[in-house]
Amino acid sequence: MPSLPAALRPGPMPAGLDSAPSATDLDLSPATRAAIEAGVPASTRRAYASDWSAFTAWCAPRGRTPLPATPATVTEYVTHLTTAPSARTGRPLAPSSIERALAAIRTMHHAADAPAPQTKAARKVLGGYRMRLALTHDPAARPRRADPAVPDALRTMLAACDRTTLAGKRDAALLLLGYACAARVSELAALDIADVAETADGLLVTIYRRKIKAHTETAVPYGRIPATCPVRAVRDLLAALAEAGRTSGPLLVRIDRHGRLAAPMTRHGRTIGDPDGRLTPGAAADVVTRIAAAAGLQGRWTGHSLRRGFATAARRAGANLERIGRHGGWADGSRALLGYLEEGDRWTDNPVTGL
Repeated sequence: MPSLPAALRPGPMPAGLDSAPSATDLDLSPATRAAIEAGVPASTRRAYASDWSAFTAWCAPRGRTPLPATPATVTEYVTHLTTAPSARTGRPLAPSSIERALAAIRTMHHAADAPAPQTKAARKVLGGYRMRLALTHDPAARPRRADPAVPDALRTMLAACDRTTLAGKRDAALLLLGYACAARVSELAALDIADVAETADGLLVTIYRRKIKAHTETAVPYGRIPATCPVRAVRDLLAALAEAGRTSGPLLVRIDRHGRLAAPMTRHGRTIGDPDGRLTPGAAADVVTRIAAAAGLQGRWTGHSLRRGFATAARRAGANLERIGRHGGWADGSRALLGYLEEGDRWTDNPVTGL
């Protein structure tokens, strides 16, 4: 085999570079740790922190080590979770909550650069728990899903909004834009006025899609019916905000009980929350839940109802998988999206039809 040219041959290793990593090499600065944390959604960090706290509290009186945890410890903990009533509901955790607890344990091990415990036995316990719940027809056996805000439900919700008020204009824009963009409430809440541009064909909305970590320019055409047109709803909101003196900053803002832009919130003299009054994702989700209740809709209505309703309705209207996924910022091959489409196809593409 020919030898490398002299210019490409590695020279002698400089002094000190052939030693093991030092303590400095393994250390992360506070700024870097904060930057890593920022890459994880705040809701996930809170949930994992709560799950990890519960695991360590369970380990302490039993003399078990949470970090590094052994497979036996994790299996015992999962068995405990399938039988012990939770403080919040008085019932054992649902399988999905136990899955999240396992994810939190593994995540904390990775964060501490410790080998994550093997969970094969723990998952067998969890599988048996799922089967037991299913055979006893326990509601916890079925995942809790938001009802889809398909067009009929969306029209009913819009009828419950007083669109002569600033709050009603905001709520209508939130419902219609969330639906038309298939946006998560976190993505909706992050929108600024500058992110929404009206064109001759409709709106061009620049959305940061958190799951795929990319900006998308989502086209929202005019609706045939003015009352359900997202372009007109956003235009009405922008006009009302401008009249209130707001032409920049967040699109969806807090409004006080007097129908005015809410003042910055303070606690002990210090400003908390967004100083410009931006709605939090939780507050945006509460808008959907509140309006659904006011409209008399039964079921479970959350911020995710808008995104799920779009996928269901688009599939029923004949849109293909790729176009739906790209429009709503789903990752290619998303299992969540495939689940929504399967529900949309339940009747329109039923294999029993015509047999």
